[in-house]
Amino acid sequence: MAVEINTAKWTVGDHRLTAAGGSVVGNRYSDNYDVLHLDGARPLAVVADGMGDGPGSRAAGRTAVDVFVRQATAARGPGALRAAVADVQQAVREAGRGLPGLTGCTLTAFVGDPAAADSSAWLVQLGDSRVYRLRDGLLELLTVDHTAAWLGVLNGWFTPESPEGQAARYRLTRYAGHPGAPEPDLLNAGLRPGDLFLLCTDGISDQVSYERLAEVLGAGTNVAATVETLLGDSLLIGDDNATAVLVRVG
Repeated sequence: MAVEINTAKWTVGDHRLTAAGGSVVGNRYSDNYDVLHLDGARPLAVVADGMGDGPGSRAAGRTAVDVFVRQATAARGPGALRAAVADVQQAVREAGRGLPGLTGCTLTAFVGDPAAADSSAWLVQLGDSRVYRLRDGLLELLTVDHTAAWLGVLNGWFTPESPEGQAARYRLTRYAGHPGAPEPDLLNAGLRPGDLFLLCTDGISDQVSYERLAEVLGAGTNVAATVETLLGDSLLIGDDNATAVLVRVG
């Protein structure tokens, strides 16, 4: 599989971070409606997944990532990150004016502060793309899916395998471009040597099992090779656009 993998090296507090990211079209669509940004200058990674396969999907993902990257460059702390996402909401809604269908996307980001006294990063979550962390051999999902399926399974309304559960996976309760302009979830994550963070769209999380994710991330290969393996698995197992970013704490 030939796929372009971008890499970056950052410093957060006392830690050196190594990151890699890539994206594949998959077998369902003729174009890639995922958008990836891996910053070369500061510890910032962003993934977005457009909703559907029309012009609104394409406009939403590109607009959301571009605006967030621009605004997050000067963002310090949770208030500034919420303000950046508020700007994203407005920009995506404006981008959708006159376009047919829905203009919306997910937005998930890893944001570090090179000048911070502590070694931590902010995780920004809107939609159903995800952030996982592998620490001491345990792979954990750090984010919550903003979907009707998450609410339904959590509250026992239906099982994930039921027709209701399958349909609810595609009903997002929060996303960029939502008419209610919902706020993102923000999580401050401490950074420890050996931590491995995975940001991914549902082309990875829905198509590559938890067990396989844990196996690949735990293999200890370099981040670029690990991203390539995950993207290759997504093509073998599923057909959706797939995007993955790995950040390793040194």
